[in-house]
This record gives sequence, structure tokens and C-alpha cells, in this order.
Amino acid sequence: MNILTAILTVISAFLITFLLMPYLIRYFRAKKEGQQIRKEGPTWHAKKAGTPTMGGLLFIFSAVVTILWVAAWRGLISNTLWALLFILVVYGLIGMWDDSIKIFHHQNEGFKAWQKALAQVIAAMVFTAIYQHEGFQMGFGTTQAGWWYGLFIIFWMVGFSNAVNLTDGLDGLVSGLSIISFIAYLIVALVNISQPGYAEIALFCLAMIGTLIGFFPYNHKPAKIFMGDMGSLAIGASLAAVSLLLHHEWSLLIVGIVYVCETASVILQVASFKLTGKRIFKMTPIHHHFEMCGWSEWKIDIVFWIVGLIGAIIAVSWILLVG
Repeated sequence: MNILTAILTVISAFLITFLLMPYLIRYFRAKKEGQQIRKEGPTWHAKKAGTPTMGGLLFIFSAVVTILWVAAWRGLISNTLWALLFILVVYGLIGMWDDSIKIFHHQNEGFKAWQKALAQVIAAMVFTAIYQHEGFQMGFGTTQAGWWYGLFIIFWMVGFSNAVNLTDGLDGLVSGLSIISFIAYLIVALVNISQPGYAEIALFCLAMIGTLIGFFPYNHKPAKIFMGDMGSLAIGASLAAVSLLLHHEWSLLIVGIVYVCETASVILQVASFKLTGKRIFKMTPIHHHFEMCGWSEWKIDIVFWIVGLIGAIIAVSWILLVG
């Protein structure tokens, strides 16, 4: 992949999202289809009620269109690319289903937890079948894990799609973090671009970076539109898929350190309350804890972005030095 291809990919994804997003925002406002705010959340979030959501619809569309035309131009159409597009679109549709229930029924809760989990697992199973069919190594490093690795893929994809979804609670937080995450994996793919499938992964990361940069001006505080579950589930599953296809699965624990901490805070809070009746944090996910401590959304965003950037630098440095 040359520099011209990379630049055109980012510009294409950026422009489609950036130029069309105002029309999507106006459409949702005209239809009075906005986010419902959880009563359990910080009281000052109530003013966000009615803000258009499901911005993921446009940035996913932008990424898919860009990936397809660039891949056709550069001859990068492959099963690796189709697998990534499948995950991006299908997890986006799962989130869209959830968002639609919230919007049309004017409630913050979407469909039932088991329904969402089942849909996520089925999508991950299809990806696992593609992964195995393409002959990718079913194991970690030089260790073969067989069907156990298939179970790991499902766990990894469902886990990180939900982790990013939990993190998406503040204006601009996930859009900023995910740009950093995709840049990290772009570097890994470019350094090893001669390996089969890595050019396609690089193309995918470039498109996601461009489309998320185009989305960010409308999503940072005060957000004009939220990405919704459609965006966050798609981003989380896509990052998991990229880490798997690059054969650096565990790196996502460091690249996505913020997503991991956000999820861990919820698990620890629930476990502590059930076992002792006491809460560890003032509110979870942990970004709400810092809000309750008096931090502004911008301060939390910036601190969390810095933590995410440090994690990405550590992970990429380790991969490049150790392999």
C-alpha cells in the first residue's frame, strides 16, 4: 500500500462522514428521534435527552463505501476484507436494532440482554468459521489451541464489543479512543505489510480512522449526535477482529486498556455490592465515578485519551520489538 492510497482512503472516509453528518442530524431532529437518558446516571446528563443518536449509521456507511472502492481499485478484495466488513456491518446492525427500540419506544433500555448476547455470539461464530476456513492459525503464537481458540474468538469479540459499548458514556470519549486504537493497529499492519491479509487490514484501519475523525467534530462535548450502540458495538467487535487477524490478540488488552478498565469497574462494583453490600466506586462505568468526583467531561476525555495513547504506544512498541 502506497502513501497515495492511504491518503485517499482517509480523505474519502473523512469527507463522506463530515459532509453528510449535518443532514443526518437534521433528519433525526426533525423526526424527534433522540437519546433517552438513564435515570440511574448523573443527574446533569438529563440535559442530553433528545440528542440524536445512531451516528454510527453514517460512519459505518462511510467506511464500507470507502473500503470497497479503494479495495476494488487496488485489487485488495479478499476474504480477510470481507470478514472485517462482515463484523463491522453485522455488529452495527445489532446495535441499530437495539438503538431503534430505544428511540421508537422512548426508553433507554433496548432489547433484552439475552437477545443481544445471542445475536453477538452468532455473528462471532460466523467470523470464527471464516477465520478457520481461511486457514488462519487456531492458537496463540506457535501453540495450537484447536476448537478452544474458536471459543476464545467468540469470547474476545463479544467481550470487547460490550466493553466499548460500556465506555461510550461521555461525549467524544469512544470516538477519540477508537481513533487511537485503530492507528495502533494500522502501524502494526503497515510494518508487516508483506504478510498475507495485512494490506487489507491496513486499508480497514485507515478507513475507520478517517470516518471517525469526520465524526468527532459532531460527537465531542457538547455532542450534536451520539454514535449509539450501532457505533460502539461495531467498533469494539472490529478492534477484536483486527487484533485476531494480526495474530496479536493479547495486545488489545493494552491498546484497549481504557475499555478493559471501564468493564472491570462494572464487574468489581457488582461483585462488591452483591458480596458485601458496599460499592467500590461512586458510580460505574468508572468515567461516571470521576464525574461524581467533580471532573468535567472534557477532563475525563483528555485523561482517558492520554491513558489510551500510552497503552497504544506500549503495545505497538512491544509488538515491534518482540514480535
